[in-house]
Amino acid sequence: MTQQTLPIIVRNLEIAYGDFVIQRNLNFQVNKGEIFVIMGGSGCGKTTVMRCMSGLKPPSRGEVLIEGVSLWRVDPDRRAGVSSRFGIVYQSGALWSSMTLAENIGLPLGEYTDLSPADIRDLAALKLALVGLAGFEDYYPSEISGGMRKRAGVARALALDPNILFFDEPSAGLDPITSSHLDDLIVQLRDHIGMTMVLVTHELPSIFDIADNAVYLDAETKSMIATGSPDQLLSESADPKVRAFLTRNGKINL
Repeated sequence: MTQQTLPIIVRNLEIAYGDFVIQRNLNFQVNKGEIFVIMGGSGCGKTTVMRCMSGLKPPSRGEVLIEGVSLWRVDPDRRAGVSSRFGIVYQSGALWSSMTLAENIGLPLGEYTDLSPADIRDLAALKLALVGLAGFEDYYPSEISGGMRKRAGVARALALDPNILFFDEPSAGLDPITSSHLDDLIVQLRDHIGMTMVLVTHELPSIFDIADNAVYLDAETKSMIATGSPDQLLSESADPKVRAFLTRNGKINL
């Protein structure tokens, strides 16, 4: 796969707030159709790195290439055009409580397309069906469970048919069974639609069950100290921090 066709390349990336460096010297790539996990302990900057990759926070140096386009070296209009091919699933679901699920999903369709209200509702129903929520178009977020709200958040992220989906701690606040069902949904979407997925998570079951590749960010050195599939890192990494992270609570996932 050539550099031009790789969905995402992170090159010499440094992210900071003023003089306070979050992460530096990040170099990794995300392959097409891959489920890629950004992992590490609390406070290492996982979500901040994802925000930079998805066009929400500029880096202090380095670059993020999306299908050959340097996201932070183009003008804002071009960057907005590239970013329109992303979908983002936020940790809280980020649904408007005063809108039904269909209205929430139709919001980006109404803003960025010329579709009629009837067509928007039909597409919203289709996206909800894709995530297992057929028939819930007229429910409000407060009327459904936390797991269903996460699925509705995925449906909204799918509204504009993105090439790349970003997830910020998708399993946060969910019980193990609901979390496992959400993981299954992520894999199904990748397999059936062919999207590239980037997840921020520290949940070991999700990391080992669905990740094709991963990068480990270290809070102490403020840089990446490992990259590869979770199984490969568990069996081959000599770094004690990586092994400790992947074998927490005495659970070795082989």
